[in-house]
Amino acid sequence: MEKQKKLIIVGLGETAEIAYEYFTYDSPYEVIGFSVNKEFLTENNPYGLPVYPFEELENLFPPSEVDVYVAVSYVQLNRVRKKMFLEAKAKGYTCASYISSKAFVWRNVQVGENVFIFENNVIQHHVKLGDNIILWSGNHIGHRTEIQDHVYISSHVVISGFCVIGESSFLGVNSTFNDNITLGKDNIVGSGSLIVKNSEDGKLLVGSPARPSSKTSYEAFQVSEEYL
Repeated sequence: MEKQKKLIIVGLGETAEIAYEYFTYDSPYEVIGFSVNKEFLTENNPYGLPVYPFEELENLFPPSEVDVYVAVSYVQLNRVRKKMFLEAKAKGYTCASYISSKAFVWRNVQVGENVFIFENNVIQHHVKLGDNIILWSGNHIGHRTEIQDHVYISSHVVISGFCVIGESSFLGVNSTFNDNITLGKDNIVGSGSLIVKNSEDGKLLVGSPARPSSKTSYEAFQVSEEYL
């Protein structure tokens, strides 16, 4: 694929390495380096590419010349990825999205910035994807569903039509949603759970049918005070 744009990946962990692989071999982006906060700089440069201090990035690479992708997982219930995404936007950067060439995304799906869609996702008619979302492989997102910002969807999740998935939520492997479900923000849905009714914010939902756990989602993911 012809490389038409330059990209810097924000992050150095496994998510960043995966992003490098997919952007390099299945996108119009040329990855020219990585970036992390100064405290995490290392001499061990991945793929022989330079690592730049994030605090100085806009001075080194004007936002008009490169895009960035914030490659952070669901740590702290997606809060770290959210923080870095918002900082990148404040610096003036466009945050690149990746859509696998092996995903099915219907023509009128809306996709925000810093969205990463792996292979074998099926995203149907009039779905809305907000910003800073990860959809791992093999999910089904039903027609007219809305996925709000900073959500992480793991593999083989089935979301039926007309659902709303609240901001910063985490959906576990093989979880399933009936039609017309509204999931509150900051929810964690356990692996294999069946969601049959709406939820409030901050819930940990487990079981089939799913019920709220005695723990909140913040306790389950040990979200620190700075992110509450």
